[in-house]
Amino acid sequence: MIPATEVQALLLAAFPGADIELSDLTGTQDHYQVRIVSDAFEGKPMLQQHRLVYAALGNAMQGPIHALALQTYTPAAFAGLQGDS
Repeated sequence: MIPATEVQALLLAAFPGADIELSDLTGTQDHYQVRIVSDAFEGKPMLQQHRLVYAALGNAMQGPIHALALQTYTPAAFAGLQGDS
């Protein structure tokens, strides 16, 4: 188990200034859903964006976090999604 506050801190350290929305899907602190909007993803394909997130979480992805539903966006891509609604 890894508290959501710790997951959030790891992500903010890796993606300063990012818009991060984190949810504990099961209440067990090991199944999370996260949406990250960051300039760090600019020009990178989705697979590379997700690898950056996994690297930011480091050892937490080796055990404490059992499942991670991940959405990554550049600010422009996310703004485009918001405009569609």
